[in-house]
This record gives sequence, C-alpha cells and structure tokens, in this order.
Amino acid sequence: MTPRDPHIATPVSPARVSALPLSTPASPSVWRGLLRGAAAGAAGTTALNAVTYLDMALRGRPASGAPEQVVQRLAGKAGVDLPGGRKERANRVAGLGPLAGIAAGVGVGALAGVLRSAGVRVPTPVGGPLLGVAAMAASDVPLGALGVSDPRTWSATDWVSDALPHLVYGLTTHATLTAASAAEEERRTPVRAPASTLLRAAALGAASGSRSTAGVTAVALTSARGDRGRVASGLGSTTGTTVSGVLALGELVADKLPFVPSRLGAPALGGRVLLGGTSAAAEARRDGHDPVLPALVGAAVAVGAAVLGSRLRGVAAERFGSDKPGAFLEDGAAAVLGWLGARRPAA
Repeated sequence: MTPRDPHIATPVSPARVSALPLSTPASPSVWRGLLRGAAAGAAGTTALNAVTYLDMALRGRPASGAPEQVVQRLAGKAGVDLPGGRKERANRVAGLGPLAGIAAGVGVGALAGVLRSAGVRVPTPVGGPLLGVAAMAASDVPLGALGVSDPRTWSATDWVSDALPHLVYGLTTHATLTAASAAEEERRTPVRAPASTLLRAAALGAASGSRSTAGVTAVALTSARGDRGRVASGLGSTTGTTVSGVLALGELVADKLPFVPSRLGAPALGGRVLLGGTSAAAEARRDGHDPVLPALVGAAVAVGAAVLGSRLRGVAAERFGSDKPGAFLEDGAAAVLGWLGARRPAA
C-alpha cells in the first residue's frame, strides 16, 4: 500500500462538505454596545463641561447652582437626610450635583450604544443633535418637574447657553460611538429592514393605534408555529391565535361602550404604543429583518393613529349625533391596516 503524501490534500465528499459548519457574521453584543456607549457618553460629557467652563471664563458668569438644587429636592422628596453637619452636607451636595450630570451624560451614551448594537444607524449630523436633545431633556426636565427652574421663562441667551454645550455633547458622543463601533460593524453585515418592511410596520402601528389588539391579532392570523422569532411563533400557535382573536373581539365590543376611558390616557396609550411596536418587531423578525427600527416606527405611528382616531370619532359624534359611525369605520380601517402590515411578502 502506497503511503499517502502528507502534502496532498485529502478529497472531501460532498456530504461532508454540506455537514461542515458555515461561518456566520459576528452577532451584535448589547453588553459591548452599552460599554462603548457609556465610554462615548463620558467623552461627550467631558466636551460639554469644557464648553461650559469656557463660557464661564469668557463671560465671567458663575457656575449654575441648579444641579445642587435638584439633588436637594430629590433628597427631600425621597426622605433622605445627607449625613454630617451643615458644611459637610453642603459639600456633599456640591459633589453630588456634578456627579448627577455625569451620570446623565454617561447614561444617554449607554442607551445610544445599546440602540446602535441593535442595528439603529443614523448619520452624525442627525444622531448628534438627537443625542444632544436627549441629554438636554435629561437635565432640564427635572428642573421643571422639581420646581427648580421654569425653562419657559428662560431668555434666548439662557437657551443658547444650555443648548450649545449639549449639542457639542451629542456630536462628540455620536462620533466617538461610531468610531468605537466601526471595527465590529465591518465584521458583520446585519440584514436591515427594507422600506417595504417599514411600511408594514407603520400599517401595524396604525392598526394598533386604532384598536390596540389589531396589530398582534393580524400577526397571529398570518403566522404559524415554528416561524422565525418567538413572538410570531407564539402568536401563530393555536393558543396564541385563539387568545388574540378573543381579545380583539372583546375590544371591538368594549370600544363602543360609553364608560370606556379615553384611549389618550396614559395606560391606554401606553398599551397601544407597546403593542404597535411589538407587532411591527414580530413581523420584521418573522421575515428575517432587524426588528429594532420597525418596532420604533410601529410605536411612533401608534401614537399618531390613536390621536387621529380620537379626533375623527369626535368629529363623527358632532356630525351624526353619535360616534358609532366613526367607530365602525375605524374598525374596518384597523382590520385593513392590520392585514396590510402582517401579510407575508410575495416570494
């Protein structure tokens, strides 16, 4: 028997080739995205502080005492007494105020990192200002909510002094996050949701805004057990289809009752937003696309559809003396929108 030459490759049968594991692109890591986002947020916070201190040096203005007042108000509402004498407590508040600002900056960056790892991509000229607005809201909303300051009374100079550092924060955070994520993103090719999937997400969101269960029921009726994605697979099961169908029928009846609270109340509107985003994400995942952006589209459209539907019902009540005609028209619109959003795309 002739010995095999070690330099000659051994032939591999087609059956063995098909059994070999195929390489897959690296999957995104939410944990790594959170850490990268937190680091980017820290960089953005440093830039924000630098612009703020530069403004103080140029205009000779004092540092803002608002962060310390926020800490004091929060401690008071929580019933927490800071330890130490009067001087020590003042020193602790002086330290906790800036720390709260740093935590807000790092937290907004961490959230941006999680969204990016989930597939949300926006260019820096758009994403930077959005992050700036988010950071600005994180600092200004508590001021108004706690009665420390009323942004509605601010002058134009006050707004510029607040907006400019936060804009620098957003641009710095977004650019840093993009640069930090570039290496991993080059190694993987996520399947982004095409425009048709986003349109279906909008239809499901509109259906959910009209009737909260319409979107998930439509997904249940067009899905089957074993479909891609746990939500679509669960809804497509016999139990999922039955439960969603019963809930949808119950909502059709309850919607016409006079004592049912407004859909624009926080619990009802929150449920429509949640179900609109869930149904859109389930449809996208079922069809093999990234679900994050469709979920955001579905949730956002659900809000608009809920508001629009409530207004149109009011118009119908004024015109016909009852909102029932508008209610039945909305039933039909929700059914059509749900079908358009959940139907499977043609192969």
